[in-house]
Amino acid sequence: MSEQAIGLDAAVRQAVIDRFVPWLAGFGTASYDHQTLYSGHIGGAAKSLYYRRPRLGAIAVAPLVFCEAFAPGIRRVLGPKLRFPIADAHYAMGFGFLYRLTGQHGYLQQMEAYLDALERTRCRGFDEYCWGYPFDWVTRNGTIHRDTPLITTTPYVYEAFLLGYEISGRQEWLRIMASIARHAANDIKEFPVSAGAASCSYTPFDGGGVINAAAYRAFLLTSAARTLNEPAYWTAAQRNLAFVLDTQNPDGSWYYAVDGVRDFVDHFHTCFVMKALAKIHALTGHERTLSALERGIEYYLGHLLDGDGLPKPFSKAPRLTVYKRELYDCAEAINLGVLLGGRFPRLNATLHTVITGVLRDWLKPDGSFRARQLMVGWDNVPMHRWAQSQMFRSLSFWLANAADQARNTTDASISTERRRAETILAS
Repeated sequence: MSEQAIGLDAAVRQAVIDRFVPWLAGFGTASYDHQTLYSGHIGGAAKSLYYRRPRLGAIAVAPLVFCEAFAPGIRRVLGPKLRFPIADAHYAMGFGFLYRLTGQHGYLQQMEAYLDALERTRCRGFDEYCWGYPFDWVTRNGTIHRDTPLITTTPYVYEAFLLGYEISGRQEWLRIMASIARHAANDIKEFPVSAGAASCSYTPFDGGGVINAAAYRAFLLTSAARTLNEPAYWTAAQRNLAFVLDTQNPDGSWYYAVDGVRDFVDHFHTCFVMKALAKIHALTGHERTLSALERGIEYYLGHLLDGDGLPKPFSKAPRLTVYKRELYDCAEAINLGVLLGGRFPRLNATLHTVITGVLRDWLKPDGSFRARQLMVGWDNVPMHRWAQSQMFRSLSFWLANAADQARNTTDASISTERRRAETILAS
């Protein structure tokens, strides 16, 4: 490991272990959210009106947009703090990575506590384990009510239980993973678009067409096919995978959806898609997936980073944005860099640039992270889902991966030296 890498490693350890972990212990597991402004009765009604009658709705949401841009702290009076399963999954994985890194039993206990909480907060009314949001979410296609399973949340919980199972071997967690896989295979609906490709629903109740949703389901079922020895899951995963690959634009980008309306290209949804493809390729060696990643990375490096090499929210924005940069984008840039830096070395420079920028500009004195860089000032409201948990998980992932690489390099060096010594002694 180079001196520069050693210095960054020490800085990340200090930020994560010495500062963020104590902050999290004191702050607690509930927080306000990016959607706090819009999940209450007034905000939800204004957002719904905006989708149904854009001109009139723009007037209704204007005060909320103003608060987002200039008074983000108003969230503290607009709704209660909530606990988010997607954040608990990221925290569980983050502590799992720290346990792998340090071997300290306390981190294992933290991971187990978050997984135990996830067992309790599954969506009720479903036979299988699944998770959603603890608030009503107003979307263009209607309101998704609280505790409705989301294919964009449940795979993270699956990954958290998978990491826990790999570390501890608890059969209970393997059974939960099997239940999650049955939910993804049976409750999330498929919508064929060709002989070999299908999109999937976002929840058990809506239509298809959202590209990152299909990518999430494709990864979950690919992993489950291997971990649970269920070949039928891989068959289903390949249909969603084909949909994702077929919807890649000629320039290497992906729109959010194929409905002709949500044709924006943004940073973290692009990362979601490429993360899923990266994991699928690592599990299967699927050649077409690697080709899609090659084109996707070219687009990503050319259009979703700004002149400073830091993530920018959109390459093609759906509307006027009220912020410059997003913590969520930074977290996903780090995840993508860790997953693909070995296969696409050009990502490594971006990875180091983003981590350095986060430690310099986004880490607050209390150990938490800023949420957004606004046009004027910062949104400093700590929100677990947006994106304290994602940043904690991504930095912990980077630390664990860097340690694994260092160990592998050391082991390879020792093995080489041993072979040289054996050759000399034999001569």
